Amino acid sequence: MTTNGARPGAQTPDANGTGSRGPRCIALVGPFQSGKTTLLEAILARTGAIARQGTVEAGSTVGDASKEARQHKMSVELSVATTNFMGDQYTFIDCPGSIEFAQDMRAVLPVVDAAIVVCELDDKKLPQLQLILRELEEQKIPRILFLNKIDKASTGVVDALTALQPASRVKLVMRQLPTFDGDIITGFVDLALERAFVYKEAAPSEVVPLEGAALDTEKTARFSMLETLADHDDELMEQLLEDIQPPRDKVFDDLSKELREGLVCPVLIGAASRTNGVLRLMKAIRHEVNGVAQTAQRLGVGGGDTVAVVVKTLHTQHGGKMSIARVLAGEAGDGTTFINQKGDTGRVSGVFKLFGQQTEKRGAAQAGETIAFGKLDPAQTGDTLSTGKTAPRALIQVEPVPPVLGLVLAAADRKDDVKLGQALNKLVEEDPSLTLVQNPETHEVILRGQGEMQLRVATERLTGRFGVAVNSSRPSVGYRETIRKPTSVRARHKKQSGGHGQYGDVVVEIKPMPRGTGFAFEDKITGGVVPRNYIPSVEEGVKDGLTKGPLGFPVVDVTVALVDGSYHSVDSSDQAFRMAGRLAMNEALPQCQPVLLEPIHLIEIACPSDAAARMNAILSGRRAQILGFDTREGWDGWDVVRAMMPEAEIGDLIVEIRSATAGVGSFNSRFEHMAELSGRPADQIVSARKAAA
Repeated sequence: MTTNGARPGAQTPDANGTGSRGPRCIALVGPFQSGKTTLLEAILARTGAIARQGTVEAGSTVGDASKEARQHKMSVELSVATTNFMGDQYTFIDCPGSIEFAQDMRAVLPVVDAAIVVCELDDKKLPQLQLILRELEEQKIPRILFLNKIDKASTGVVDALTALQPASRVKLVMRQLPTFDGDIITGFVDLALERAFVYKEAAPSEVVPLEGAALDTEKTARFSMLETLADHDDELMEQLLEDIQPPRDKVFDDLSKELREGLVCPVLIGAASRTNGVLRLMKAIRHEVNGVAQTAQRLGVGGGDTVAVVVKTLHTQHGGKMSIARVLAGEAGDGTTFINQKGDTGRVSGVFKLFGQQTEKRGAAQAGETIAFGKLDPAQTGDTLSTGKTAPRALIQVEPVPPVLGLVLAAADRKDDVKLGQALNKLVEEDPSLTLVQNPETHEVILRGQGEMQLRVATERLTGRFGVAVNSSRPSVGYRETIRKPTSVRARHKKQSGGHGQYGDVVVEIKPMPRGTGFAFEDKITGGVVPRNYIPSVEEGVKDGLTKGPLGFPVVDVTVALVDGSYHSVDSSDQAFRMAGRLAMNEALPQCQPVLLEPIHLIEIACPSDAAARMNAILSGRRAQILGFDTREGWDGWDVVRAMMPEAEIGDLIVEIRSATAGVGSFNSRFEHMAELSGRPADQIVSARKAAA
């Protein structure tokens, strides 16, 4: 048995193949509730970073230590912890599995050396797995699939792997097979080492003889693994065709090479809650995962300057702003001055090692380390930082996905309005997938995000971390009104109260216009009955009158012509004619058969194909006009549903979509046109508007 962690004949390579690879950074990703936080805890326990393994249920883990994560028992932001294994330093970043908090993962992935994809033998989570693997594939991140909870598996591993394969565009390669005592999994066979191991509770696995039926199964499975590797290695293919057993080092070299090049995704098994398989996983990472030099090369880092990338921004209660960053080249310490790609400069005030929510001040950080810079105010998530004299090229581009749900927020106490604004800006800086919108028409402050839980966590943080109690409501719908028939009115504003009076007299014609044309004003005055200098004031008054029509909403798609009027040489003024224009609208609009307009959006829903029928039912129940179903280009087993839907029905649509798609469905929408709404629905909206006025 090899006890020092090295495989027979193995070298301990660095970035150039000759020694340590330096500090490495590994992302833990995977579907929601697959056990990523438990795996992080098991790794920290196995490597001696913690004395005892905590549990999510007890709220005693290093990761997910925030109040909100503990309360909801789920990852709501990334967790960072650094440990040492066999003389090498590793930083693990536990990324949330929920699609609502996926922005944290997207910002981290470009700078990691590899990702461990934590997954269960559960085909219901196949769409979630596909989303994550697609992200890794597009960013060319080497990845290992860790089949977790193997002790609770109800299906065969090989059969389950066949079911999971559609989620990956590269071949999933079994590295280990489970061994059984009856129906109970007791250990595994390492197909590369050709050795059998028995799990030990909270201890290293024990080597046992590989014999009997287990040996026959191992030979078949190993040959299948070698066949897959041979697809990318002609020499190995020739050896297999000639029935020559390749040297063990050759097998390991191929596994490492094809992992790093993203040609295959090796699969290991284990049970993180029991620390089963964790040591083998760590050894695979140690031997087969690249170091920071290759990651820097992939990102195009060049020159002799210190370079780092910010992957997360935090605003702590006592330490102020902290920028979690990976140093890709050089060295950074307290007082280092950085410039970002926008040309902004800032000076580091403290370098901190992260261990969950604990921080430890450091002297300096070397290339490969993942740390937090204190009070680097100009730095934003995704920024490239350099010690050079000119702004560096941005190494990563992480575009937030469009928001799908909005919430109107208002301070419960008006004196906290400024405090609320500051807190919201900090939340948006921490999570760029949140957006802040101020509606100038309704004066609503709207926080938009990726789903119900994300917005709930945001409001909890406003109260818990920033001390601002808030009231929340749904955003207003952008209703409008228009007219169906033309009319003509005369309106006169006349007031005499001693001294100069006020006099403005206008005759206007108002007509409906085609949908979407907005507003037009025409000057048809002849003979100077209304002086030219007062006509712009009449137009302003007309616009004033259109801001709120008889139904209570702004009026659109009308044309107003000023055709006649009169003035007084002393009492007429701009203000008087503006008032006359407004009075004309107030008198004319009720005579024009006003009708309510509601905004209609074009929406595109992306969902697993087996949920398409449920999407049909959801859309039909929300007054949508379904335009069609198409396969999602480049996505095996996914569809895109297109429909026209009233804005009023989109409000909480995402909640129903996620419920029908095991949490993976999403949509985007854009305003398409305004459409008439009449009958009882319109009456209810108008009544509600008047009641709120």
